[in-house]
Amino acid sequence: MKSFARAQLYAAVVIAFASGLVFASGFDLTKISWAQTKTVPAPKPTAAEVKPLEETGQAFEAIADHVTPAVVAIEAEQLESRDRTPQRRNVPPGMEDFFRQFEMPDPTPRGGTGSGFIVSPDGYIMTNNHVVANADRVTVKLLDNRQFPAKVIGRDPTTDVAVIKVDAKNLPTVSLGDDSKARVGQWVVAIGNPLGLDFTVTAGIISQKGRSLGGLLNTRYAIQDYIQTDAAINPGNSGGPLVNIRGEVIGINSAIASNTGYNAGYGFAVPISLAKQVMDDIIKYGTVRRAVLGVSIDEVEPTDAKAAGLTEIRGVKIQGFDPPDDSPARRAGLEIGDIIITAAGQRINRVSELQRVIRTFKPGDIVDVEAMRFGEKKAFRVRLGEPPKSPDEQVASTERNRITAPASAGERSYDRLGITVQPVTDEVAEARRLNTEYRHGLLVTAVNVRGPAYRELAANQDIILRTLHPVRKDIQTVADLESVVRALKAGDVLSLVVARQAGGGQQITRVVTLAIN
Repeated sequence: MKSFARAQLYAAVVIAFASGLVFASGFDLTKISWAQTKTVPAPKPTAAEVKPLEETGQAFEAIADHVTPAVVAIEAEQLESRDRTPQRRNVPPGMEDFFRQFEMPDPTPRGGTGSGFIVSPDGYIMTNNHVVANADRVTVKLLDNRQFPAKVIGRDPTTDVAVIKVDAKNLPTVSLGDDSKARVGQWVVAIGNPLGLDFTVTAGIISQKGRSLGGLLNTRYAIQDYIQTDAAINPGNSGGPLVNIRGEVIGINSAIASNTGYNAGYGFAVPISLAKQVMDDIIKYGTVRRAVLGVSIDEVEPTDAKAAGLTEIRGVKIQGFDPPDDSPARRAGLEIGDIIITAAGQRINRVSELQRVIRTFKPGDIVDVEAMRFGEKKAFRVRLGEPPKSPDEQVASTERNRITAPASAGERSYDRLGITVQPVTDEVAEARRLNTEYRHGLLVTAVNVRGPAYRELAANQDIILRTLHPVRKDIQTVADLESVVRALKAGDVLSLVVARQAGGGQQITRVVTLAIN
């Protein structure tokens, strides 16, 4: 009986619990669900909340649309001399020097890439000096895939600025801004061709201004007044524009600070105000009319400031004079160890600021300078000079300054073909073991990389035997080729039969057709 009563009690409890669940669910007092908790989605941001981000994105879109068409990809080629010394067997004693004169370097093209931007509708382009320095051939490519050969108008190693030009009209251009109004923390956009990725757009902020990068430009009178940015800059960006939020170019992207050679968040641009001065001088005068104090300078250290009697650690310390005996600053009375604290009435805190002030003047201008000399303030009036030039460092090298070496006896240069030739002498024929049928004609001794014959003819390898078009004529003398070329006009084509020595002492002939310049 007790067991039966206990069973009835248990049954009554279960029925009561089940009835309670039914009752509670009827009034929606409880819900049956899975063990895990449901994730409640976050509320969608309102239009007002995302509007600032949308506007910022639209601003970057507008900058890219406005500036990118005026950005160019630059390919610069130069010749690298690679010695090819053929094996000489059975050379008679004492004749080594004679045969060595025929061993010429083999010019092989070496290329580099960079960026630039168009500043005038008729094709002037700004870029970096290091992008086109020593280039024998420069080609630019536009966003619309058009390509143009470019001429280097001038270069300035001291600022790393260069100007090139293409022969075109109605090109898209950039707007130049005022870098003096740029502030640390402002948005900027870098556009260029990094790592072979054409017309890439990156964004960041101005990280610092007036940044000096000692040793980057290994030249005297190097001006270092860089804009630092964290916008991604990589190899190939050099020469491209750094653009402010209004779509104005405020700098030329030039360098990065990185242990790997790739972007590490530190990029540097030449201020556009400096670059424009260089460009204007190059276009107008063919050189940069730079004024100098004639001093070597450095930043002021705490000990320098203390010795000079300065209450602040600022100014520019004079380390020496250049030239030593006839420096403008030395003539004015400045001395080694003086600390320049003002120039042209402007406070000077660092080297880049002094350079920024002086670069606004021209040679011959007079500038008022104040300096501290070990506790005593002194005033000077300095008549600015021009930087001295050395053979290995020109302030601005231009095409018009290029020197052509005098031709050897019997040589003749043809600018319209881009070659220099000389008759095949008996000595050359013997040295090259030429067959009888090739012991005449003109040996190509030089090929201009800007001429039609570039990559078609090889210096000290090819011998011009005859012309086929527009006239058939055996070529045995310089006068023979001259008579043919003289009758041609720009755009005509000239077909040549050319012989070249092949392996095993054999000579082969081929036809080369060149377009006349």
